[in-house]
Amino acid sequence: MKHSSKLLSVLVCALMSACASNPGSSKPAQANNAQPAKSATEASVAAIAGSKFAQLHNGMEQDQVQELMGRAPDRQHTYETGKRWIPFYFGTDARRTEALYKSEGCLTFTAGNAWGAGGGELVNVEQDPSGACYKR
Repeated sequence: MKHSSKLLSVLVCALMSACASNPGSSKPAQANNAQPAKSATEASVAAIAGSKFAQLHNGMEQDQVQELMGRAPDRQHTYETGKRWIPFYFGTDARRTEALYKSEGCLTFTAGNAWGAGGGELVNVEQDPSGACYKR
């Protein structure tokens, strides 16, 4: 019995050290078409020149955007991101607000942390006059 518990301990240690090592390259393998993930503060602006969306830029506040657009969004909803479940995460990207401007496209803003503080920063612009970009 004593020898079996020692053997089990050695096997567990060997398995744990094998899982921790990564022989070969120091980078994980990626597919050829893999794209790096965007951070919350990167805006993907692909707007038609001369449109109102072309005047938007990363980091604008929600009230600035509404003023520039000259109207409130036609539809909007708020949803939680995965960051909502990170313990002690106090950033402003635990929730997001997606706004649809008909005949223009969709805008995504940070909507604050789990307690509602912060947010309102533009993080994504998607020009799509059909409105198919709106996920709700």
